[in-house]
Parts: sequence; C-alpha cells; structure tokens
Amino acid sequence: MTGTDFPYDRAFAVTLLTDMLRIRRLEEKAAELYGAGKIRGFLHLYIGEEAVAVGALHALEKGEAVVATYREHGHALVHGVPMNTIMAEMFGKQEGCSRGRGGSMHLFDAATRFYGGNAIVAGGLPLAVGLGLADKMNDIKRVTACFFGEGAMAEGAFHESMNLASLWHLPVLFCCENNLYAMGTALARSESQTDLCVKASSFGVPTLRADGMDVIATLEAARAGAAHVRTTGRPFFIEFQTYRFRPHSMFDPELYRDKAEVEAWKERGPIHTFSARLKELGLFTEADFLRIDAEVTAEVDAAVAFADAGAWEEASDLMQNVVTPADTALEAR
Repeated sequence: MTGTDFPYDRAFAVTLLTDMLRIRRLEEKAAELYGAGKIRGFLHLYIGEEAVAVGALHALEKGEAVVATYREHGHALVHGVPMNTIMAEMFGKQEGCSRGRGGSMHLFDAATRFYGGNAIVAGGLPLAVGLGLADKMNDIKRVTACFFGEGAMAEGAFHESMNLASLWHLPVLFCCENNLYAMGTALARSESQTDLCVKASSFGVPTLRADGMDVIATLEAARAGAAHVRTTGRPFFIEFQTYRFRPHSMFDPELYRDKAEVEAWKERGPIHTFSARLKELGLFTEADFLRIDAEVTAEVDAAVAFADAGAWEEASDLMQNVVTPADTALEAR
C-alpha cells in the first residue's frame, strides 16, 4: 500500500510500529537473559511474527478476551499486560503476572482478560469456546480471540472446538498463526489438507487469509473477522501467513529448514518493511525510528530492573491456591 491511499493517520501508524518494536526488543532481551541464566525453563520467541499480534489485537475492543499459545509474550504485551510483570514472570518472581508460577509459557492477567499462555498445543482452543459460551449465555456481545499455530489444526481439540463454536453459534475469532513448521515439521509433512481455510470452512465457519508479515493486512483481516463475530455472534477463522526468524524454542537445533529460506523471509520482516513504507509516505523519518527505539529500549531495561529487584515466593506459600487430594476429600464430606 503506497501513495495517498494509506487509510490511517500518522499517530495510529506510529503506534502499530512502536508496538511491533516493543515486542521485538522484549524478545531479544529475553533471549539474552536466557543465555545468562536469568530466565529458565522453556522460552519460545515471537521474533518475525510481530505483525500478527499487533494488527489482530488492535482490532479488538476494550474488554474482549484473548487466549494465546506458549509463544505469547507479544500478545500479552499488546493486550495491555505491563512489561514489568511479563518480565518478572519470566524471571519466576512473585511480582510476575502469574506470581512467578507460570513462567514464559503461562502468562495470565485477569484484569486485561488475557487468559494464557498455554503450554499444550491446541490447549487454548477449548478455553476460548468456553469463554464464548459464557458470553452467549450472559447475552454479552463481545469477541474472544484465540491464537494458535497451524500445528494445532492437526489436533483433535481444534476440530472439537470449531465444531462446537459453529454448532452453538459462539462469538470466537479463531486466529491461526501459520509459520509453516509447527515445532519442526513442515505443514505438508503433518497435514493432508494444507489449505487451512478449506479445513476451517468445513465446519461452516467463514474464513479469511492474510499476509502475516504486513501489519495493515493483519489489522484489516482481524477487523473484518471481529466485526462478523460481534454482528452475528458466530465464529470466524483467519489464517495469518507468517514466519518465525528464530528456532522453535531456545532448545531447538533448527535442522529442519534451510538458512537461505530464513534469510529470504527476513527480507519481508514486518518492522523494517512497515517503517520503510511510512518513510516513503512522508509520515516517518529515521530520526523518529531512533527516538522510538531508544524509548522502547528504556522500557525494556526498566522491566529487567523491576524483575531483578523482585522477590522469590516464600517456600511457606508454595501450597497456596493448590488443591490437594486431602482438600478434595474434605470438601466431599
């Protein structure tokens, strides 16, 4: 999209770019801290896919819910979870959004209606259907947006969730982030039907396909899907065609894809291509980019300092909010 047909004002365009840059710098710092032993366990980075979370989440309205995957730092951040509490959670500190108990894969924040973070492939799909059912039963007209990778579409939970959402007319926006490789297996090697919109439409759900490397394309697709859900109360499916620039996780040796392919996708990176587009339109300068980057870097540094200063949970509190067999037996009496 070039020339005078750009449909958004400068302030909004800069917000989109800033949010993508916030995700990128947070993720880069997380990778650095993982190497330093500050972040432990599993860490799945979103670098390269920033346009999907930013475009899609800017299409939602205040109070609408989000269910995400284990690659969810960016979704949480854009949906309003403070960077401080995200970083503290990755450090395992009790100031984290899940009190340090969830870590990287289990970010949660009831205040913003961010319902995970889920370590199980396709595990968030039934949760989104439940949230949509609750809204329907309470006659609340709003969207639950559910993000998942294309690998989840080979799981039974995907089919069950799509089937129930369609049968029961539930207000769920299904957002598939198709980065082509699931964990480490190419789509054509794991699914017999590689046209994901065809697969989703078999449940009687309308679909769209969008360029997941273009933040405007993702925004417009998500706005169309969300409008359908709000207007009809029925589900909608979007395939965002995207690509992760880093391995599946920090443990991944990444032997399943060619380095030249990765470099070719990097040429389409969502941050520098959108920045270049805004510069061509006269809406943005390199000085603007450097200023925003400095502000974002300062935000990340402050989040790291916050997490570093945080406290470990006391050992005496470890059973708090944990249901034991003894508790269950006591309740049954």
